[in-house]
Amino acid sequence: MAYTVTSNCTGCMACARICPTGAVTGEKKQLHRIDAAICISCGACGRVCPSEAVRDDFGLAVRRIPRRQWDRPRFDLAECMSCAICLDTCPAAAISQTLRIDGNPHLFPILEAEARCIGCGFCAADCPTDAITMVPRNEARPGQKEAPVVETQAAAVAER
Repeated sequence: MAYTVTSNCTGCMACARICPTGAVTGEKKQLHRIDAAICISCGACGRVCPSEAVRDDFGLAVRRIPRRQWDRPRFDLAECMSCAICLDTCPAAAISQTLRIDGNPHLFPILEAEARCIGCGFCAADCPTDAITMVPRNEARPGQKEAPVVETQAAAVAER
């Protein structure tokens, strides 16, 4: 199943702009549609829709939630096994990896592109060690009970 758009759609384009897969299409001020073959049911389209014109997989209306209230992933680096599944599962490419300053040679996840995060929770759902929890945005900020990091993966590669 996939999300659908109802006739309440005003064609504001918010859903099309936020969709990480391009499943939402339509012209400005016209009814949009969601391609079921491409939709990953992340819910971002419904959370941004000012008309609440999006229905989920069960046919229920998705409520609009201001973006500043969307949950964000918080990484428990003590539980993380550096498998990078969260990087692969993130449809918005908001997660990258960093090195820790404590000498641990493994790369660990970090929400590097917070503005791209759509709050879908796929990273938390797919984490094999439950090292990721979805929390309110203000609780997901780096530096709160996370091991400090020294650099992003791209910076580490550039230095070598």
